[in-house]
Amino acid sequence: MKKKVYAPGCALMIYKPELADRAIKTLEEEFNGINEHLICCRHNHNLEKGTEIINTCSGCDRRYRELFKDITTVTLWERLSESKNFPFPNYNGIEMAIHDACPTRNRIEVHTSIRRLLERMNIKIVEPKHTGANSICCGDSFYGILPLDKQKEMMKKRAMEMPCEDVVVYCVSCIKSMHIGGKKPRYILDLLFAENTEIGIFEPEEWHKVLQEYIDNH
Repeated sequence: MKKKVYAPGCALMIYKPELADRAIKTLEEEFNGINEHLICCRHNHNLEKGTEIINTCSGCDRRYRELFKDITTVTLWERLSESKNFPFPNYNGIEMAIHDACPTRNRIEVHTSIRRLLERMNIKIVEPKHTGANSICCGDSFYGILPLDKQKEMMKKRAMEMPCEDVVVYCVSCIKSMHIGGKKPRYILDLLFAENTEIGIFEPEEWHKVLQEYIDNH
């Protein structure tokens, strides 16, 4: 049987490490013998050949997929959307918009899985004009490329395209962008475990400093 590990990703471990604990416990119920993998995707993974990495972070999923041919990668969302045991909370048909993360632009299976999860939680999805494979960056990817004021303008512009105040995101950095843009971000892992989404550090310079320090140490 193929060895499986769960990689919560640096951003989630900074945001809510307890959510990562709940996620791996859920995966342990689905798959026997799964381990947590905390080495950042920007470093050598040190895993056995043929290992499957189950990722929370879209950026990790893309890097593992593009840079390493000796392992395979799949998102947590794909695995959970198939679950017959997960106790999905019921949100009673509340309407939420959705913002698709940049690294998943060509990953239709991820878009489908995210929407399947929302349906299983009884959340009515209201799609923005630019969505799925045509999604537009939340603005975070332009940190260090554009001046901060221009980057925040991009965040506000993208947030204004959302047709609802509540916006589902599946990237921790997108939480920050949607908040700066004036919307109420709803991180999908929070939704799955019936928790409130916390904003925490959100100013781009401060957030990326904390993120880089974590990456360097893992």
